[in-house]
Amino acid sequence: MRVSDLLRILALIFVLITSWIFIYSYFSFSKRTIGLPRWLGSDSKKIRVVKNKCGLSKPCADNFFAFKICSGAANVVGPSICFEDHMIMSPVKNNVGRGLNIALVNGTTGMVLKHDHFDMYSGDVQLLVKFLKGISEGMLVLVASYDDPGTKMNDEIRAFFSTLGSSYAKHLGFRDSWIFLGAKDIKNKSPFEQFLKNNPNTNKYDGWPEMLELEGCVPRKVL
Repeated sequence: MRVSDLLRILALIFVLITSWIFIYSYFSFSKRTIGLPRWLGSDSKKIRVVKNKCGLSKPCADNFFAFKICSGAANVVGPSICFEDHMIMSPVKNNVGRGLNIALVNGTTGMVLKHDHFDMYSGDVQLLVKFLKGISEGMLVLVASYDDPGTKMNDEIRAFFSTLGSSYAKHLGFRDSWIFLGAKDIKNKSPFEQFLKNNPNTNKYDGWPEMLELEGCVPRKVL
C-alpha cells in the first residue's frame, strides 16, 4: 500500500471520529437544554394577575363599593361611569350625551336604579329638575360632565346638588369640567368631587379644561 493511500484512509478515519464526537456532544447538550424548563417549572410558582373592580389601582375593603368616574374630554370623547365593575355609562355603550350624565345606585345593594343624560346647553332643564326630585334617601348619585354642563344651570338645580353633598355645583358654568359622587342623606360635603373652571389661560384643550378622573371606595349603607 502506498503512503498516499494510507494517509487518505487515516484522514477519513479522523473525519468520522470528529463528526461522531460533534454529533454526540450536540444531542447531549440539547437534552439538557430541553429538560431545563421542565425542571424550573416544577418549582416555579404560578403568577396570578388580579384585576380590581372598575380598574382601580387598589381593591376596596368589605362593605365598600368600587367606582370610577371620568368626565368628557372637550366635546370629542364622552364621559364614563363605572360602579362595582359595571360600566353604567360610556361612549362605547352609546348612552352618554352633552351636559350632565347621571346614574342613581342603591346605596345598600349596589343595584343600578336609573341613568340618563341632560343637555345643559339647549335642552329642557325641567327634565333634570324632575329627575333630581325623584332621588330618595339611600341612593348614591354619580355625575359626569361632558362639553357644557353649566349654561342652563339655575339656582334650583345648584341647590339640589348642594344637598347631595356637592361643594362646586354653585360655581358650575359654561364648559367647566365636573365629576361628583354624592347621596341624598349625606350629612357633610362629599369627599368625592373634582372641578375645573373653563379658563382660556389654563385650558388643556381649545375652549375646554382637561378631562377629570375620580376613583375610590364608597361605604355601603347598612340598614
